[in-house]
Amino acid sequence: MADHIPLYPVRGAAAAAAAAASHKRAAYYSVAGPGPGADRRGRYQLEDESAHLDEMPLMMSEEAFENDESDYHTLPRARITRRKRGLEWFVCGGWKFLCASCCDWLISVCQRKKELKARTVWLGCPEKCEEKHPRNSIKNQKYNVFTFIPGVLYEQFKFFLNLYFLVVSCSQFVPALKIGYLYTYWAPLGFVLAVTITREAIDEFRRFQRDKEMNSQLYSKLTVRGKVQVKSSDIQVGDLIIVEKNQRIPSDMVFLRTSEKAGSCFIRTDQLDGETDWKLKVAVSCTQRLPALGVSTFKDLFSIRAYVYAQKPQLDIHSFEGTFTRVGLLDLELNQLTKALFLALVVLSVVMVTLQGFAGPWYRNLFRFLLLFSYIIPISLRVNLDMGKAAYGWMIMKDENIPGTVVRTSTIPEELGRLVYLLTDKTGTLTQNEMIFKRLHLGTVSYGTDTMDEIQNHVLNSYSQVYPPAGSNNPSSAPLRRTQSSTPKVRKSVSSRIHEAVKAIALCHNVTPVYEARAGITEETEFAEADQDFSDENRTYQASSPDEVALVRWTESVGLTLISRDLTSVQLKTPGGQVLTYCILQVFPFTSESKRMGIIVRDESTAEITFYMKGADVAMSTIVQYNDWLEEECGNMAREGLRTLVVAKRTLTEEQYQDFESRYSQAKLSIHDRTLKVAAVVESLEREMELLCLTGVEDQLQADVRPTLEMLRNAGIKIWMLTGDKLETATCIAKSSHLVSRTQDIHVFRPVTSRGEAHLELNAFRRKHDCALVISGDSLEVCLKYYEHEFVELACQCPAVVCCRCSPTQKAHIVTLLRQHTGRRTCAIGDGGNDVSMIQAADCGIGIEGKEGKQASLAADFSITQFRHIGRLLMVHGRNSYKRSAALGQFVMHRGLIISTMQAVFSSVFYFASVPLYQGFLMVGYATIYTMFPVFSLVLDQDVKPEMAMLYPELYKDLTKGRSLSFKTFLIWVLISIYQGGILMYGALVLFESEFVHVVAISFTALVLTELLMVALTIRTWHWLMVVAELLSLGCYVASLAFLNEYFGIGRVSFGAFLDVAFITTMTFLWKVSAITVVSCLPLYVLKYLKRKLSPPSYSKLSS
Repeated sequence: MADHIPLYPVRGAAAAAAAAASHKRAAYYSVAGPGPGADRRGRYQLEDESAHLDEMPLMMSEEAFENDESDYHTLPRARITRRKRGLEWFVCGGWKFLCASCCDWLISVCQRKKELKARTVWLGCPEKCEEKHPRNSIKNQKYNVFTFIPGVLYEQFKFFLNLYFLVVSCSQFVPALKIGYLYTYWAPLGFVLAVTITREAIDEFRRFQRDKEMNSQLYSKLTVRGKVQVKSSDIQVGDLIIVEKNQRIPSDMVFLRTSEKAGSCFIRTDQLDGETDWKLKVAVSCTQRLPALGVSTFKDLFSIRAYVYAQKPQLDIHSFEGTFTRVGLLDLELNQLTKALFLALVVLSVVMVTLQGFAGPWYRNLFRFLLLFSYIIPISLRVNLDMGKAAYGWMIMKDENIPGTVVRTSTIPEELGRLVYLLTDKTGTLTQNEMIFKRLHLGTVSYGTDTMDEIQNHVLNSYSQVYPPAGSNNPSSAPLRRTQSSTPKVRKSVSSRIHEAVKAIALCHNVTPVYEARAGITEETEFAEADQDFSDENRTYQASSPDEVALVRWTESVGLTLISRDLTSVQLKTPGGQVLTYCILQVFPFTSESKRMGIIVRDESTAEITFYMKGADVAMSTIVQYNDWLEEECGNMAREGLRTLVVAKRTLTEEQYQDFESRYSQAKLSIHDRTLKVAAVVESLEREMELLCLTGVEDQLQADVRPTLEMLRNAGIKIWMLTGDKLETATCIAKSSHLVSRTQDIHVFRPVTSRGEAHLELNAFRRKHDCALVISGDSLEVCLKYYEHEFVELACQCPAVVCCRCSPTQKAHIVTLLRQHTGRRTCAIGDGGNDVSMIQAADCGIGIEGKEGKQASLAADFSITQFRHIGRLLMVHGRNSYKRSAALGQFVMHRGLIISTMQAVFSSVFYFASVPLYQGFLMVGYATIYTMFPVFSLVLDQDVKPEMAMLYPELYKDLTKGRSLSFKTFLIWVLISIYQGGILMYGALVLFESEFVHVVAISFTALVLTELLMVALTIRTWHWLMVVAELLSLGCYVASLAFLNEYFGIGRVSFGAFLDVAFITTMTFLWKVSAITVVSCLPLYVLKYLKRKLSPPSYSKLSS
């Protein structure tokens, strides 16, 4: 054994023994460096091979397009914009650039990234590490103990609304500016912060619990004294870890050894690339040669004194972007509206001071007016919306029609009602990744699922003629020569062809049968194979492709069973129980370039050498002998959504094989152009091969995928499928899932590697109309490098887009591009660790708990159990959340505007004096117990029944236009508030001129009644809790009149005018208050009725 062994880590490999070789657990979404676009050059940067294209951007109109090949010369030259310089540049945005640059520089200085470098890791000796590595733990928490309060306060006060009220509340500590009691301002602000901090604490605690569950998983660690159990978070760099069967790999590892003799092990890389198929990994040879796992092996592993020299961390698909806090579009829109309200507040205050004639200390009066009218910007807006969002989340999780749905981010449920783009993964999201054999075509006859019994009979008859049944009295073990039968010639020909096709499918693959150990066997020994159960019921298949597993399972179902395979041989069992052994001479694995795989085997009973090959029709059509049916049948199967494979064979003589083996060995030893020479030698065999059959395999879709996708399309949502799978498979699933309708054309973007090729292909795509786009990740990267804007604009016009061979970084980049270029809301849905970056880059992330683990669902805003649940999540809950939040937000603003209007009228009557109309508890009670319950009951309102929203998804299109909350609707509410505030105040002054000292009680009573009636006017569907809220608030106000008589005076001095209970019970008081309330509300009821009659909304037509 050498003194030191330079081992290179197989990232993500799993086995019985492993060494933690990475600096950190691949926390499913950790940051390893800049994205692939960080060093992207400018779109018009010069390149040697395409310098003449620098000022010729892709043409975005139909003009000047010709069908010749001179597209370069038909494009107009780019317009050169004058670059701003000096003061003009500074004023026009340069100052923002300078500030941002300074901030970035300060952050880079304060948070210098650790320099990444290669590492030397000693096996089993973490204490020898030269540098300190982070803990192997997952952390999705946003804060820690020290940053929680500052972080939450920052998140709140970065909104203009909350920051404004903080300044207003602090101003009350200045005696000259104090206009009321301190609790009038500090109590609402404190309540808002308390609710927010409590909500964030609950969310943070839930994140902590989820992280703790993942970090507490136990693993076996090898030490000099034996095995010990450690938590995954306690694994250190250099530890030797035993990973059991079906156990998740806790960190990046080097595969040292396994209990399998050849050192092979099948692993799943679903956390890296989203694929749940099994991939073969081979252990390091020097450690695999150690004795079987036992006490002696433990000592051997520690005594070899080996270390791993690992290169520095590289940017690859195993790196994911970190989590960040989301803010919904509705929150941003409301933030803009509050700024508009602040502007109105300032203007109104300036007008009042101007009308005063700037008398006395006008600047103090200006600030006092700012405080008096501060209720224009309601502090209760944030707390009402946050409590409403919590209610929406609770309703989603309690919906029995979408069981298992979890709301992990309680701040953006209304985003579900504004989505325009849905970006979805394929494997595990749209499909179950379970392949089912559906069709076998022999050229003249086709067999489907309902005729598989015929194939089974043909195989049984064929092998019963060639091989004697197991246990027969035939003393010879050699195969019998097939005898002539009395069956017709055609029947014999079909039987023979089925026999050859089934045998080829059973041999041409990379599938390995695996048998479980017998019950009670816990320790692995040298005789592990003797402790295994080789019965058919205990057999499972493992392979790098689920298609191959489906084919082998099918051959088993028709009678030819794969029972054993290693690196040198394959064993099949016939229907009669005879075991056939084939020696594997050569294996040519499948590659994305060749699109085929082959195997050369020798039948040990006959010494016959056969070269079998299977692959995609585009690759095999030129290899097989001439036929007139292959192309047509491949098209037919593709239209059915089946994944096709062409199977062929060629019989070789011993001389032919020896000649091939000699040339193949020489090619593999070549120093120059080894790959090309090896491929050329293999291609020499791929000539005039006998076409055996065409197979069709179906990737089963998730339940109700087709109707769900159709519903989303009808709702105006454009769907993009981003997958790491190959182009043919992605296209096939796009058709079978009806992501692309049967009548739509598909434009497959040709592979491009340069700017010129991308230019020509984009021009060709520009000429297409109403067709779906299919593009590979490599071509996409080239297009985004040179023609980012043009490509996104073209792609957004397509009804559907399929991006195949996409890395996680590319998925996130596509989401970001859509958000930036379209300004529309995006949603990403996936189920694997490779989808995390895409989910977190979208405005709304949805994770599915599936076979690929919980990484996507843990990192998402919403977690569902099935793809079909997204329909109800968007159509019903998205609609309700958005509509309710919009109505709630605008009504809360109306509640503040109307009382501010009354204050303005009151101050005008009192010669523009900065005297408050309502004081103390009246102002606090107005926004809380008097109106809070009816206003908040709007979270129960709905304009359309859930069944109607699901039946007519077209109603969802209106939501994406944002008409429920816009400047138009905002201005309408402002006008309503000014009208009602003016009527209430002037009506109180006019009708009660002789009882002026009671104006506060009169106007405030009418105000509360008006608000209750306005809630009733806004409600579209009544709920019994709404009625309770209305009656409860009215009762609270009437009951409180007996305790608040001192608050119904005018200004700071009550003028001796306390509330007269006898006065408010008179008929005069009651009818005049009722008259004011009716005048303020009745016109609005009439207008609402006329609008519904003359211009009813779309949903009302359906309801009627």
